[in-house]
Amino acid sequence: MVDAHQTFVIVGGGLAGAKAAETLRSEGFTGRVILICDERDHPYERPPLSKGYLIGKEERESVFVHEPAWYARCDIELHLGQPAVHLDRAARTVRLGDGTLIAYDKLLLATGAEPRRLDVPGTGLAGVHHLRRLAHAERLRGVLASLGRDNGHLVIAGAGWIGLEVAAAARSYGAEVTIVEPEPTPLHGVLGPELGALFTDLHREHGVRFHFGARFTEITGQDGVVLAVRTDDGEEHPAHDVLAAIGAAPRTALAEQAGLALVDPSDGGGIAVDASLRTSDPHIYAAGDVAAAPYPLAPGAPDSGVPGLRVEHWANALNGGPAAARAMLGQEVTYDRVPYFFSDQYDIGLEYSGYAPPGSYDQVVCRGDVGKREFISFWLGDGRLLAAMNVNVWDVTETLQNLIRSGRPLDPERLADPEVPLDSLLS
Repeated sequence: MVDAHQTFVIVGGGLAGAKAAETLRSEGFTGRVILICDERDHPYERPPLSKGYLIGKEERESVFVHEPAWYARCDIELHLGQPAVHLDRAARTVRLGDGTLIAYDKLLLATGAEPRRLDVPGTGLAGVHHLRRLAHAERLRGVLASLGRDNGHLVIAGAGWIGLEVAAAARSYGAEVTIVEPEPTPLHGVLGPELGALFTDLHREHGVRFHFGARFTEITGQDGVVLAVRTDDGEEHPAHDVLAAIGAAPRTALAEQAGLALVDPSDGGGIAVDASLRTSDPHIYAAGDVAAAPYPLAPGAPDSGVPGLRVEHWANALNGGPAAARAMLGQEVTYDRVPYFFSDQYDIGLEYSGYAPPGSYDQVVCRGDVGKREFISFWLGDGRLLAAMNVNVWDVTETLQNLIRSGRPLDPERLADPEVPLDSLLS
């Protein structure tokens, strides 16, 4: 039972936390809602940080989830610039960095993720960057503009989504770019070798250099600034700035300290939650990048042995925060959305739905013109659709996700035939 005297606390000032607060009010909750943010900025969305805002097409104000006045208008108590440093499950309290103690009836952990750090000499030099927060993007935006003016060189560690999007942004400013990636293709862990090569060609056409099969061993400098990057195969790449884009780790310290059940890092890490996004403590929920939720459509599920899937994408925060809020209110919630993300690089836009890590699928089928980069790719395992990516083809996401959900065997020839309507494969 939820009443007006209860206090719901949300730790994490990102999209998941802000949308959870919004949902609590829209669903009629009249108790206290306290939103704890360790950044001084109001909650904002992260995709523009590597896309529109970074390349200068969007203004700073456009990234925020709500206008600042919205929080007071909706009676959301904000603690900006205050990290939560201790969670006492027995007392149901959260302690902030300044010593403030906040009691809760229900708690949502939406603490997100943090960029993984390079473990090599030289990471303390000026000119070594990460991209996760608005402050990072503000700094990097100025750096890229300066590199472009001065014919400067950016070396990026990692050819994942962030690495590629920043590379595209850097080239739009005119900066020189080299990407160092240990795998043989970009996005190898997401798309596999079949589609990864597409992004090699795309970026090379725009002047990006790739160095595959190598890792950073040292960032060298002089007078505290970056001069070059050395790799484990003996190469040296001149650099004025370096971006570490080697993934993100869930921010689980608070949950771990409190003894909540976690997923092993080898399985993706994160806070283990059930289908209602409830943790091992019935009064605590988790959502967004930090939560590892059951995904019944995962290859091998429910017998895969993987306790949950952690999804680090905008749609998961957008939908997971409201789902957790409804569960906190006692509503029946089953959070089983198909993972989804999007990317924009140069003149292509894409959307990806599903989950098909290398080794989980046995066939990749394409429909459309891959050479013109207008196509849909399908990852199949035992004849059923695990994931799909539409590149410069629009308004198909709902159908693709329905095909994934259906779990039905599909004819690869019909999938590949653009004359066969996608909707017809559902019947």
